[in-house]
Amino acid sequence: MSRPIMIDPAWFAPGAAPEATVAYAESLIAQGRTAPDIWSLGPAEVRLRRRAGMTPFVTEPKSARAEAVSIDGPRGPIPLRIIAPDSPVAVYLHFHSGGWTLGESDQDDPRLERLATECGFACVSVEYRLAPEDPYPAGPDDCEAAALWLVREAPGRFGVDRLMIGGESAGAHLSAVTMLRLRDRHGLTPFSKANLAAGSYDLGLTPSARRSETDKFVLGTRDLRMFAANYLQNGEDLSDPDVSPLYADVSGLPPAIFTVGTRDPLIDDTLFMAARWIAAGNEAELSVWPGSGHVHTSLPEPNAAPAFERVMAFLKG
Repeated sequence: MSRPIMIDPAWFAPGAAPEATVAYAESLIAQGRTAPDIWSLGPAEVRLRRRAGMTPFVTEPKSARAEAVSIDGPRGPIPLRIIAPDSPVAVYLHFHSGGWTLGESDQDDPRLERLATECGFACVSVEYRLAPEDPYPAGPDDCEAAALWLVREAPGRFGVDRLMIGGESAGAHLSAVTMLRLRDRHGLTPFSKANLAAGSYDLGLTPSARRSETDKFVLGTRDLRMFAANYLQNGEDLSDPDVSPLYADVSGLPPAIFTVGTRDPLIDDTLFMAARWIAAGNEAELSVWPGSGHVHTSLPEPNAAPAFERVMAFLKG
């Protein structure tokens, strides 16, 4: 039986955040005031600027051991990026962040390297199609196809059948949608654990998403609305569980760790989904970090390392 989730008021108390976390937040807010408006540049230009290191987005070293693989998808090949040890003990299917609009499968290489080296996981990161060029359901369709490929191929390719799934922000959303699709469309519940970090689970926007800070820290309400508009272009029902998994029947899903910072506009998404996970009879661990912003595990601030180490401990346990 799942243990209850406790929300500690101390997480939100004044002065709870490490001083360096507060300082880092203020530095990003200051950069944001002078940075070009990404929505005036357009997604394609923002992608180019990110790759060139011309935005506040943190560009990290790429893994020299990564292997590029291509599998068949619903509308053509789906590139996969695999970082694996010689003898994996499990396979971790990963979906990157970026509001279904930005991001690439190599942007989380440092953390996937740690999962491979320290935990013994074969990490498979999916280069799913992005909006606005390929709106819903293109991204989820690719993620579903990648998950089905992994279910079929993991024993032969990696020598293991223990599978896990996870991602950050839009990647956490796609992880939830993929688990639901495999359960409901294919009768499969193949994942033993899920890592759901700073996810967006209600595309109609939860209260915290609607009321983000005036000075944007990583992500703001306008960004969330624009990402959703890029992703949903055909009048989709925002309460459709395939669009907003917060509205799904989440019973029968694996133990999950939910990680979020208290200054993340998507904090309500995490608190609400973690509560629904428990209410459905699943196991959940809630990991909340004072003062941290959106997907802080990839940011150079004090809460990042312990938050990711907690994720690793959860997945290994």
